[in-house]
Amino acid sequence: MSRLDRLAALVDAARRAGADAADALLIESQSLSVQRRLGQTEHLERAESTDIGLRVFVGARSAVVSSNVTDPRGFTALAERAVAMARVVPEDPFAAIPEARPLPVLALDLDDPTEPGAEQLLARASAAEEAALAIKGVTNSEGAEAGWTRNRVALVTSRGFAGEYARTGHSISATALAGSGTGMERDYDHSTAVHLADLEDAALIGRRAGERAVRRLNPVRATTARIPVVFDPRIAGSLLGHLSAAINGAAVARGTSFLKDAMGKQVLARGLTVTDDATRPRGMRSRPFDGEGTPTAPLALVQDGVLQSWVLDGRSARQLGLASTGHASRGTSGPPGPATTNLWLNAGHVTPRELMEDIAEGLYVTEMIGMGVNPITGDYSRGAAGFMIRGGELAEPVSEITIAGRLPEMFLHLTPACDLAFRRGTDAPTLRVDGMTLAGR
Repeated sequence: MSRLDRLAALVDAARRAGADAADALLIESQSLSVQRRLGQTEHLERAESTDIGLRVFVGARSAVVSSNVTDPRGFTALAERAVAMARVVPEDPFAAIPEARPLPVLALDLDDPTEPGAEQLLARASAAEEAALAIKGVTNSEGAEAGWTRNRVALVTSRGFAGEYARTGHSISATALAGSGTGMERDYDHSTAVHLADLEDAALIGRRAGERAVRRLNPVRATTARIPVVFDPRIAGSLLGHLSAAINGAAVARGTSFLKDAMGKQVLARGLTVTDDATRPRGMRSRPFDGEGTPTAPLALVQDGVLQSWVLDGRSARQLGLASTGHASRGTSGPPGPATTNLWLNAGHVTPRELMEDIAEGLYVTEMIGMGVNPITGDYSRGAAGFMIRGGELAEPVSEITIAGRLPEMFLHLTPACDLAFRRGTDAPTLRVDGMTLAGR
């Protein structure tokens, strides 16, 4: 049986067991990963799994069961357990399976036929680590890793939807140590891509990791001050993550977001746009449909600084009296929930150097520590490390500091540089936020 035929048989079994509606999800995963440290192979793992999940509705009650056994001969028992569970849980008037909608034809190019072997991955990891160790001042290594994955997702619902897609992933990372004794510092670099052709060179990854580690040697603890803070692109996306959490439909429906009353209002500086697009070719989180079978489409969440949309799945949309934005995310063992896909903030018009050139004293952040963010009030306080900015130039490394502010004000004072690059699932260029508090000595 094909994957879709198998899932259709499971949905039929649920209907025979007494379900008023049902959907079935199958996720197949394959992965190969290696780790090298100081020239030795420390880790080599191949994993394959197939998981199946069934969600059933009995009236306004629903339940989810999952299994890694996909033999249709066990579907009747699985469906009966799910229906029995649904009959004893509280009603949820907002949960439902949406009516199927036609899927547009999309050229997402998500399945790279290139499947590397262990030797190829080990060669990449070796190249990355050797490049890191070759940097003057690097004294040790936490290793380099290389990996490959292929995931296939299939979904069938009793409301007429059936679809599947596959997405691959290639990755390389390296972590280097510089200095000695209690004065050692570490740093890293990594690259991920759907297609091997888009993966950054392994030696480049290692070299950057080594250079970053050496640059962090002999840090000082900065003096407490109120100063401009510039976020390196590899952690600037964390600010975008806090924004997406605040406009997540589930949080808004619960009233647990500091932006719950901000629809149609200015939430970012003028000129800034935040886009989520699951249809971007070769995107790290691209997909033709979401976890409920709703077709995906590009969505401007913020336009010219004004909030335009929440991030919604079916349930949160019904709670808010709106329509799903196609952002349902799920696994086989739980119900859907809203989540972003390929999320990014638009680039600005100045280079990172120009962004900093008027800063007499500021902070350039390269690493964040902890999650001191209050989602209800927007209070922001996180540990950080990086470099002081003096006279528009990067100066001495700093560590053991905290930066603090309030996200509503921080968002309104964001200034982006022009160096946006799509390297992760959530991407932002170098970002400057004026008026933050640096807590040091």
